[in-house]
Amino acid sequence: MKNLKRPLHKVKEQIMESNHCFHCGDEFSENQRIVFDEKSFCCVGCKTVYEIFKQSDLISYYEIEKNAGTAPQDTKGKFDFLDNEKIVDKLLEFKEEDIQIISLYIPQIHCSSCIWILENLHKLQEGVITSQVNFHQKKVRITFNPNVTSVKKNVLLLCKIGYEPYISLENYESKKPKTDRSLIYKVGVAFFCFGNIMLLSFPEYFEVQDFWLDKYKYFFRWLIFVLALPTFFYSGSVYHKAAYHSIKARTFDINIPMSLGLIVMFVRSTIDIFFDYGQGFFDTLASLIFFMLLGKLFQQKTYDFLSFERDFKSYFPIAVTKINSDKSEKSVSVYDLEKGDRLLIRNEELIPVDGVLISSYTSIDYSFVTGEAVPIAKKSGDKIFAGGKQLGNLMEMEVTSSVSQSYLTQLWNNEVFDKKNNQSYTTLITKVSHYFTPILLLIAFTGLGFWLPRDVNTAFNVFTAVLIIACPCALALSTPFTLGNIIRILGNRKFYLKNTTVIEQMAKIDTIVFDKTGTITTNRKSTIYFEGKELSKEERIGIKSLVHISNHPLSRKLYDFISDVEKKEIIDFQEITGKGIQGIINGKLYKIGSSSFIGIESDDNLQTNVYISIDEQFIGKYIFDNQYRTGINELFDELSQNYELKILSGDNEGERKSLESI
Repeated sequence: MKNLKRPLHKVKEQIMESNHCFHCGDEFSENQRIVFDEKSFCCVGCKTVYEIFKQSDLISYYEIEKNAGTAPQDTKGKFDFLDNEKIVDKLLEFKEEDIQIISLYIPQIHCSSCIWILENLHKLQEGVITSQVNFHQKKVRITFNPNVTSVKKNVLLLCKIGYEPYISLENYESKKPKTDRSLIYKVGVAFFCFGNIMLLSFPEYFEVQDFWLDKYKYFFRWLIFVLALPTFFYSGSVYHKAAYHSIKARTFDINIPMSLGLIVMFVRSTIDIFFDYGQGFFDTLASLIFFMLLGKLFQQKTYDFLSFERDFKSYFPIAVTKINSDKSEKSVSVYDLEKGDRLLIRNEELIPVDGVLISSYTSIDYSFVTGEAVPIAKKSGDKIFAGGKQLGNLMEMEVTSSVSQSYLTQLWNNEVFDKKNNQSYTTLITKVSHYFTPILLLIAFTGLGFWLPRDVNTAFNVFTAVLIIACPCALALSTPFTLGNIIRILGNRKFYLKNTTVIEQMAKIDTIVFDKTGTITTNRKSTIYFEGKELSKEERIGIKSLVHISNHPLSRKLYDFISDVEKKEIIDFQEITGKGIQGIINGKLYKIGSSSFIGIESDDNLQTNVYISIDEQFIGKYIFDNQYRTGINELFDELSQNYELKILSGDNEGERKSLESI
């Protein structure tokens, strides 16, 4: 037994020797290790969070879930706009003199430890009364005393412990209307009536001759009839209204036979009770309406859970830093920006309006707008567009158009993205219903016409039987559950669909087109080697200094590849698009780019090369071998059996043979 229990000092040594942060679990190198309280941390931020939890007696956080935390990020100046009372008022859910409530979206929520620590904020911040976490929506609802603490203090506390809230322009606008709960009420009414109708119908299923059953049979039948009324007229109105609109639009979809089947079932059952033919089909009617509505509710809840219906305002900042004429800075709402205003944009901040760059140089990531992840270099005087993300140091810009007139707003409001224009696809059910409904009615009326001269009772039975039995309720029951479950399964795999019609459209796909760079290749594993004369340290410094300024993908790879050396100042830097870059470093002219740019002849279409010359003397080239993602061969082998595969690439012909081989 003694071997099962490790000595305490051995456990401590294991914690200290681990190369994973005790707080966030991230791996770190030995020179990054920070040891505190006999535990290893990857950075000062994680160590600080641990200290905060320990001082507040919240160390149980690490017992609930190992490595549950996230490393806090630098948020200096990021939430200064929360000093603006007008902006804060828009964010609050409730505001009184001694109590305020705010809900904040926390993307980092991922486990039980997150819930536990966020619901114990009152121990970390004086003035916080309660905090409640909605795990599925990743939101925390904080109730606090504004006389003791504030929204900004609470937000900064969350940042300090590694749970930085995401506050966007969408939060600033008027609250979204409450979810339509009418479907829930209809399901509730249908469930209540369905349960009671089944209970009251149960004795007659066995047709037992009993004095008490015969005596109260008619009372029970009329009670069933009364319970069926709200089921048919209120809960079933969803299908009756849909059928009415379908007839009005002359589309003949599945709602028509469904509504017709329910109507005939109700009328037939009512006649059975009135003329004492039996108890009718009210139990079947109530069960069908209940389960069909339940399917609709399930599908609606699936959409609500995925919550991918977002527009560009979900990503835009609420406020930005405006530079006044006296050089002072002030946080203002993006809606208050006017042409001519000067803004200060920090690293990783999204540019909310179109404008002109005032700073000498910056890099902007337009992947949010164009999908291209390669940052674009901008110099003073260049036009910049809303939706780009500033990369690097502080950037100063001048506004040329308001938020409502920006390029991104016009792009988002383009009629191409209008939902009404995306409804042209006809689903399989709609196609079937277009023929099913007329054929069903033809058969029913043919049967009625055939039997009517011979036997009125049989004619009525045939007519109603056809409409009841042929009611496509099975489709109505199975479709919402099936499509809703497919969307949920795909959502769990990070594959989000805007609507269910896409599922049927996906089944018709016969060609798959891949983008090469970053999709089937990985930037992290590119093999780079130098061919030419051996480079001196001074030459490596010059090359790294020059590629540091360029944002071309090959320049970024080369910058990361060259081992750590100091960077030098560059004079007369030039970047010729599609050719290369050049600049003077320590009095020498460095050129980096294609063979034609360097001034030599070479067979460039065999592989990806970057040529180097110093003072017009060719010294060698860096050769790049693209590394494809693990398992890409097996994936293509499997997909090629059912689909035609294509790849889009801007590379030279050197990659063609490699791509064709896989």
